[in-house]
Amino acid sequence: MSVVKRRVVVVGRSGQVAHAAFLRLTADGHEVVQIARPNVDLADPDGVKSAIEAARPDVVVNPAAYTAVDKAEDEPEIAEAINATAAGAVAQAAAGVGAPVIHFSTDYVFDGSKSSAYFEDDPCAPLGVYGRTKLKGEQLVAQANPRHIILRTAWVCSPYGNNFVKTMLRLAESRPELKVVDDQHGSPTFADDLARVVSTLVTRVTEPASAGNRFGIFNAANAGETTWCRFARAILEGARLRGGPYAPVHAIATCEYPTKARRPAYSLLATEKLRDVHGIEMRTWDNALSNCLDTLIGPARA
Repeated sequence: MSVVKRRVVVVGRSGQVAHAAFLRLTADGHEVVQIARPNVDLADPDGVKSAIEAARPDVVVNPAAYTAVDKAEDEPEIAEAINATAAGAVAQAAAGVGAPVIHFSTDYVFDGSKSSAYFEDDPCAPLGVYGRTKLKGEQLVAQANPRHIILRTAWVCSPYGNNFVKTMLRLAESRPELKVVDDQHGSPTFADDLARVVSTLVTRVTEPASAGNRFGIFNAANAGETTWCRFARAILEGARLRGGPYAPVHAIATCEYPTKARRPAYSLLATEKLRDVHGIEMRTWDNALSNCLDTLIGPARA
């Protein structure tokens, strides 16, 4: 079946999801316009509005965010300007040109007090500035554009940009052993998988029969649960099998690695709604990790 070509604005360029979305959407035959610095500053709502109006998109995708979780505690105004005010401006501008918006949010809107996977309608109770500003962004997006999809995701990694996988590989090159927290549970998610979700949704939300129940909040994360420590061990064992860097990883408690911002202790995301409404099944994080390491290092040795 041929793909109907859409004109898609992607907000951001250098971020992991923005980069992956650009590659996937282009490969799938869509026309992609990227809105990013230095041409457009997300902190300038009027500039964002003008850029989106000029692009005349069928769909707007916004993965851009202030993601420095600890730094946000010291820069709440900047975090809010990007994660909330700009998110609302993007959604409003999309509505102004008659386009739905696909906006990315985070597992940090939850406090991590559950011991089972979070569903989209579970109560939100963010622990820090980053989570609070992302939650406010969700609210402003929903208010500004009724044709919105908000994708909550978690622990994003990829072969590009800065992320946990690349950090573990880098540290293993210079340290004889690593210590990683083992009491924070979640869903590692890879940007290439999120890009595939975006490409599917671009078509879904622009179909003539798009009904209201196709919009709203959806969790989008790779399947499976792990901890940062077990994730690190999987990364480095996979690297070892590919002839890459390796170091043993020792488990520590969160209290042994204090950070300025509190993290949710358990933020696994349930993705059944994404499957049931949009037919998107998320693959397991370990399969996605294998593909990522193949790209970064090469295939595993026989």
